[in-house]
Amino acid sequence: MKSIWFAAALAASAGALPAVAEAASAFSTANVNMRSGPSTQYPAVVVIPSGTRVNIQGCLSSANWCDVAFAGYRGWVSGSYLQTTYSQRRVNVGPQYYRPLGIPTVTFSIGRYWDDHYRSRPFYRDRDRWRDGDVRDNRRDRDRDRRVDNDRRGREIERQSDPGRLPLRRMMQERCERDPSACR
Repeated sequence: MKSIWFAAALAASAGALPAVAEAASAFSTANVNMRSGPSTQYPAVVVIPSGTRVNIQGCLSSANWCDVAFAGYRGWVSGSYLQTTYSQRRVNVGPQYYRPLGIPTVTFSIGRYWDDHYRSRPFYRDRDRWRDGDVRDNRRDRDRDRRVDNDRRGREIERQSDPGRLPLRRMMQERCERDPSACR
């Protein structure tokens, strides 16, 4: 008799689980970057194509950012780029819908989250910088420095080149001055 009740309870709970999982699904409203933290300052993980279904793991109560799962990836997407169905209409995922949709409220801790999901990513080695709030994007500085270094190298090569031969840059510049259509 106990096994019949247990089987009935198991069947009833199994039927309820898909409804809960379905309630926490959403669609991206644009091609949107999944981020490694709840801000556009965090590195991008992958681009979620517009109209793609994602599973919402939870959302922050303090900001409209949701922890989502998509194609084997985990990361954060702004609720402004997620829509779901509520009361037979499509709505952007926002704090007013978390409870009715069954979306849990979560917190974000970079240490555990990044350890679980981004250990193999290049940005993982900078997790202390991200954790400490130094989330400036230093790529622009590196790119600027690289351009300066390349310009210096180019000038050095011009100075060292054979005086009888024109450096490529100067030769192209003179060609463009003679025939502007050749440089378009």
